[in-house]
Amino acid sequence: MIFLTLYIDLIGFSIIFPLGPDLLTYYLKLEGDAGVLGWLLGQTQSLARGFGIESYAPVLFGGVLSSVFSILQFIFAPFWGAVSDRRGRRPVLLLTVAGTALGYLIWVCSGSFWLFLLSRVVSGAFSGNLSVATAAVADVTSRAERSKAMGLVGAAFGLGLVTGPTIGALTVHLDLLKVFPGLAAFGINPFSVPALLALVLCLVNLVWIAARFNESLTPEARAGAVEPRLRNPIAAILGLNDPALRRTNLVAFVFSVGFVAMEASLTFLATTRFGYTARENGLLLGFLGLCAIVTQGFIVRRLLKSVDELRVLSSGLGISVLGFLAIGYAHQPWMLYTGLALLALGSGLVNPATTGLISLYARADEQGRVLGIFRSLGSLSRAFTPVLAGIVFWRYGATSVFVAGAVLAAVALVLGLKLPKPVK
Repeated sequence: MIFLTLYIDLIGFSIIFPLGPDLLTYYLKLEGDAGVLGWLLGQTQSLARGFGIESYAPVLFGGVLSSVFSILQFIFAPFWGAVSDRRGRRPVLLLTVAGTALGYLIWVCSGSFWLFLLSRVVSGAFSGNLSVATAAVADVTSRAERSKAMGLVGAAFGLGLVTGPTIGALTVHLDLLKVFPGLAAFGINPFSVPALLALVLCLVNLVWIAARFNESLTPEARAGAVEPRLRNPIAAILGLNDPALRRTNLVAFVFSVGFVAMEASLTFLATTRFGYTARENGLLLGFLGLCAIVTQGFIVRRLLKSVDELRVLSSGLGISVLGFLAIGYAHQPWMLYTGLALLALGSGLVNPATTGLISLYARADEQGRVLGIFRSLGSLSRAFTPVLAGIVFWRYGATSVFVAGAVLAAVALVLGLKLPKPVK
C-alpha cells in the first residue's frame, strides 16, 4: 500500500523535470522581462555574470526555480512529520496529498508565470507526504526488518523518478489550445496536459489512501508525541537529543550534496564531452534510475539479511567514491556508464542504510518528526547544490564537480565509521 502511494506521488512530482527549459521559453515569450519573471531572470543573469558565466543564466534560473520548492520542503517536512506523530499518518497523508493536488490544479490553469510560481509554492508547502509515508513504514515493520523495508521505499522513489520524467517528455507536445483555443481564457497553456496528468495521479492517490490506507500509528505512540509546531528547521536538527541521530543526518546530508551535484551536472558533462542529445541524456538518466531500482529493490534487501546497516553504509560510500571518480575522468561513453552504475550501486546502499539507521535510533513516538528532519535535509541539499554545482562546472570544468563529489563521499565515510550499532 505504501509502495504504491509513494510511486504514484513521485510520478506526479517528477513529471515537471524535463519541462524546465520549455517552460522558461514559453513564459518569456508570453511576458517578456516584465513582472516577477523579469525580476527573477534579471537577478540570475547578474549572478551568472558575477561568476563570469554569460551562457549559464537560463540554467541558473531553472536551479533557482527548483530551489523554491526544495526550500519549502525543507521548512515543512519536519512539521508534517511531527503532526503525523500526534494526529496519525492517515489524516496527514490525506491533507498533504490534497494540498499537492491543489498545487497541480493551479499549474493546470497557470496562464501567467506568477500562477505557475504559486503552484510550486503550494506543492512545496504540502510536500510532507513522503516523510509521513516513510514513517508509516517504520510503524508497520519490526526493527530487524526496518532497513530492508526502507530499501523498498527507495525502489518506489527510483521507479517513480524514472516514470514521471518519461511521461512528462512524452506529453509536453500535447497542447490543448491547438484543439480548444478558447480554453486560454481559463489559464490553460501548452503545459496543461502534463499538469493535468499530475493532478489526476494525485487525485487517484487521494482516493487510494482514503479507501485502502489504515492508520499505522498506535494511540499509545500518538499520546507520547510532542505537540507539533512550525519551527526553524535548523533548530529542529540541532535540537535532536541523540548524537547518533545528528551524526547520521550529517552523513546523509554530506553525501546528498555530492549526489545532487552529480545529478545537476551529469547531462551537461555528457553533452559537452560526448555530444549527447536530449534523447541520449534521457537514456542515461533512465539507466541511472534502473540501477537505483535494482539496487534498492533487490540487492540491498538481500544484503541486509546477513550484513548490518553500518557495513552496508560504509560499503556504499566507498563504492560511491569510485563512481564519482570514474564519471569525472571518463573519456569514453562506456566509462561514463560504468561510473554511473557504481554510483547508483553505492547510493542504493547508502540511502536505505541511512534511512533505516535514523528510524532505528529514533523512538516510536517521534518517527514522523525525525524522518521529516531527515527528508528536509535532503531538500536543503537540493535547494542550493544545483546552482553551486553549475557555477563550479562552468568555471572549473566537469571533472572538478565529480572530484568534489568523491571528496564529500569520503568525508561521509569517515563520519559514518563512528556511528554506534543500533539495537534491534
